[in-house]
Parts: sequence; C-alpha cells; structure tokens
Amino acid sequence: MLGRNAATPNTKIRLFFVDTAFLAMTTFALGAHAQVNQLGQMELTAPLEPLRPGLTEIQIFDELLAHNALRAATLLNYTSFRTYQVIDLKGTVHAEEAGRMEYRAPDQKKFVVMSEKGSALVRHLALNALIASEIETAAGKQHHDSAISPANYTLDLLGEQQVGPYRCFAVQAVPKRKDKYLFEGKVWIDVEDYAVVRIEGHPAKKLSFWIQRADFVRQYQKIDGFWLPQKDMTFVEVRLYGKKVLTIDHHDYTVNSSVANSGFIEETQSF
Repeated sequence: MLGRNAATPNTKIRLFFVDTAFLAMTTFALGAHAQVNQLGQMELTAPLEPLRPGLTEIQIFDELLAHNALRAATLLNYTSFRTYQVIDLKGTVHAEEAGRMEYRAPDQKKFVVMSEKGSALVRHLALNALIASEIETAAGKQHHDSAISPANYTLDLLGEQQVGPYRCFAVQAVPKRKDKYLFEGKVWIDVEDYAVVRIEGHPAKKLSFWIQRADFVRQYQKIDGFWLPQKDMTFVEVRLYGKKVLTIDHHDYTVNSSVANSGFIEETQSF
C-alpha cells in the first residue's frame, strides 16, 4: 500500500543531482570500489506470465489509494540506516554518505550523518542537498503531485511476475502529461497487498541539455507489515561525461505503528 505521496520514484532527487553534481564528480574519485555486480542484481529474471481474469486498472488504483490512507493513519515513526553512493560503471566510488534517517508522523524527518567518504564537493552539491530536499518535502515545504494516481497516470496491465519472494501484477505506467516530476515505466504491485514492490522508469520530461538519459530502479521490502524502500539506483548519461550511478541502500529498519499491524502499508520517500 502506498504512502501519502504514493510511490514517488525519487524524481526530484535526480533532477537536482544530475543538474549540479554529475559534472563536478567526474573530477573526483575514491580509491575504493563499489560492488559493480549490484547493477545486475537489480534485474528481474522471472518470466512474465498471464494475468488472472477480472483485474482492472480501476481496481488497482482504488486499492492503492485505500492502502495509502491506511498507512497515513497507522505509521507513527521509524528509523532506518542509509548508505548513499555516487559511482561510475567501473565501480569507482566518487562520494559516499551513511547515516540514520528518523521519521515521525505526520511530517518530520531527520538525518544523522554517521560517516562520509570521497569528494566533499559531490557530497555537498548532491547527497546533502538530496537529503535536505526529502526532509523539506516531508514537512510540506515542497509539494509536487507525482503520485501513482488516476490524475497522473494510466496503467496498462501486462501480466504477473515474480519479484524476489513477492508475486506481483506488472503494469506499464503512462504519464498523462510531460512533467519532470512524473515518470514513464513499469510498476510491480504485490498481488496480496496491492503494495508497490518495484518501479523502473525514466522521467516523463527531459531533465536538461546535459542529461541525455536518466533511468531509475526502486525496490521495496516488507517489514512489520509496512512496505519500505530497500534499494534505489539511478543511471544517468551525461553529455560529454558518460554514465554515472547514484545508489541508496535502506536497511535495519525499526518501525512503530499505532496498531498491531497485520495490514500491508507502504511508505515511500518524497523529495
């Protein structure tokens, strides 16, 4: 089930990131290397299978919105640990920041930095600004309607597919307007919970002259009945500078809800 901003795929993060940081980070690199095989680990290998009869686009939207409201009413707070990295396709780490994200309903987020590595310029221009934008959006200081909702998208039902341990409906999300805060791509929705499990796509509108292409993948995990982000990867091709990758790992969640939650609720980052 969806959070208040209904499966927003980090578009605003990527906008700031690619417009300010990618050009700077080509100058800097750590001696360490990221695990480049993580790029392949995000790929799906299970075949697409026929869709069960009777499912409609309206039903999917209705379930997502209903579960979104349930989440808003029951998720009190959580903490999680995150690791942000900027890498290239060879695995060279240009910048890294790790810390603890604290959320308290309905609109408070705080990030506590625990370690930093690599280029201070990239961390300042990209990673720190990215985190600050999330906190401001949670507090209502920034708002963009990027929810997966009938106002923003049509959904073409493709079939069913296994995403790790989760059986999912696979749908194609088609934006209703050219908007840099919307995306075009695929969404996988859990068949039991009607929660978003995975999103793959690219912005519905070109980001800038310098960005030739930007593609992202977001994976969710189910923790204590809540669907929470697990992994984000954004692949950007920058004119004259080649391809770079932003990764965010979310782990070690502690969740507190207002009920003994046996439902299924999803929270997504909003930036």
